[in-house]
Amino acid sequence: MLTRTSTQSLTGQLADRLAERIRNRLLAPGARLPSVRECARQQGVSPYTVVAAYDQLLAQGLVEARRQRGFYVRDAAPVPESSRNPAHAAPEVPPMMASRVPADASSLIRSMFHRPSDKPQPGMGVFPPDWMASTFLATAVRRVTTTSALQELSLQYGEPSGDLALRRSLSQKLVRINVPAGPDQIVTTIGATHALDVVSRTLLRAGDPVMVEEPGWALEFARLEALGMRILPVPRRADGPDLDVMAQYCKLHSPKLFVSVSVLHNPTGYSLTPGSAHRVLKLANEHDFHIVEDDTYSHLAPEHATRLSALDGLQRTIYVSGFAKILAPNWRIGFLAASPALKERLLETKLLATLTTPTLFERALSWCIDQGQLRRHSERVRIRLDGARGRAVKLAMSHGCTFASEPAGLFGWVDTGVDTDALTQRMLDQGYLLAPGSLFHARRPPSTMMRINFATSQDAAFWKVFSRVRDEL
Repeated sequence: MLTRTSTQSLTGQLADRLAERIRNRLLAPGARLPSVRECARQQGVSPYTVVAAYDQLLAQGLVEARRQRGFYVRDAAPVPESSRNPAHAAPEVPPMMASRVPADASSLIRSMFHRPSDKPQPGMGVFPPDWMASTFLATAVRRVTTTSALQELSLQYGEPSGDLALRRSLSQKLVRINVPAGPDQIVTTIGATHALDVVSRTLLRAGDPVMVEEPGWALEFARLEALGMRILPVPRRADGPDLDVMAQYCKLHSPKLFVSVSVLHNPTGYSLTPGSAHRVLKLANEHDFHIVEDDTYSHLAPEHATRLSALDGLQRTIYVSGFAKILAPNWRIGFLAASPALKERLLETKLLATLTTPTLFERALSWCIDQGQLRRHSERVRIRLDGARGRAVKLAMSHGCTFASEPAGLFGWVDTGVDTDALTQRMLDQGYLLAPGSLFHARRPPSTMMRINFATSQDAAFWKVFSRVRDEL
């Protein structure tokens, strides 16, 4: 809070607070600052103090003043006015998505390194560190860092496709979810995001149209846009993607790729049904596009859940997953599985970017899988998450929120009844980071939705602050 006992003026304190948030991307490019009158009321200072603070931010080049509209966080490449119109959820004839994706997709990523406080953060996309604590990780590392193991694994480049022991372990793991992939069809990567990037760089060229589920993970929109792709947002429903919209895109734009989270979709928690999966694969065969299936949350889902890669046998599908969410975020181990012919093309792309991946951690992960440690750890996390989800849902509903989808997995898709962009800015003053609904749409239209992390949203103190701040909007 601003304090009059500080040696720094109130103007300087306010300007520094806002500047820090802008530099750490907690206030994203294009975000509107509160009006002078509203900010003065929030901070308990005079409008003159706010105007002076905003003037300092203008002088630093951090914000811009728009006539009759207020102050906005400066963006080096502003979005054209024509691109700011909200997109309809399911257009009769889906528009070509050539507009620029908002640059603030990295806000949630950066927040993992610049937390606004030590309080539980409902907007975070990962489990709390204490949920990840284990003893078997240290044991696994010790096993692969003996003198002889270091001589074998550290003093030469690893296998380009990834450590063979890990690829064998992953192949056996995939068999349990009915995805047929031998070790020679698997390529390890530096996390699941890297795997998605390898697929995009292999199959796409700048200007190619790509279908992506919406709402969806903001980083995927931004990543594809940075590669110069045309994004075609496909509304995600409870049973799967909107097949009518997909069919229209196929007729109008001949998309090259469809990016899908079949199981425990982020942010809705939806899982694909068999009927919808068969129709998606039929479209892919009829219109000659590939499907990359991001199964990041597989460790939280039942093995019998419907997966496109299992039904398709990795003919048109590329399966992607990783271990950062469930095991060790800093190990950065992911992988992809594809048909033998496509696997070689994907491997070439990996070689051009990273040569190989760290064999030591891959071998340690292989031990964790083979010894059953990963499976038992995942079971413990799922049980704990079930309890947290129940508590978070009760708290959210008791404070006037509704769920747009049946709560499942790690995330809840919650309707707050107010503009969550504005709510997010206000909650930062209280030390809480939210994930506003606009971040999960390609064109970032205003939204009353927000994504909550069930593991970090079971704090009654947060919901009390949330209710008070929301009622003030």
